[in-house]
Amino acid sequence: MRPSGRPRNKNRNNGRRPNPGNVINRVFDSSGPEGKVRGTPQQIIDKYQSLAHDSQLSGDRVSAENFQQHSEHYARLLREAQKEIAEKSASQESIASNSVKEKTQLDSPANAENKDLSDANSLKEQKEEISLEQNIKRA
Repeated sequence: MRPSGRPRNKNRNNGRRPNPGNVINRVFDSSGPEGKVRGTPQQIIDKYQSLAHDSQLSGDRVSAENFQQHSEHYARLLREAQKEIAEKSASQESIASNSVKEKTQLDSPANAENKDLSDANSLKEQKEEISLEQNIKRA
């Protein structure tokens, strides 16, 4: 039993809201003036644009403007989501290219020479230690 008397939070999200995921593929429920419109942002944009076009043809400029504003809202959501996805992919590509550069630098001949030098130095140190041990045993 916890001191506060509350059971443990097993889902470990510590009161944070769950991440809604990818906005581009997420299905939204939009409550517009013509009732609910359901779908991905692109589908909702298309639906509101067609409703705006129909309202404009029927001569209702106010509802046409309203539908156009609804369409623009979902277009902004879609644009921001695409921008975030592009930034994430660019950062992942830069991370991948940096790791490839580091690997090629590690495999380069100059680095191999440094590795050979460090191996030679460690062998030299080992030989010195052995000779010191032999001198101690003789004494």
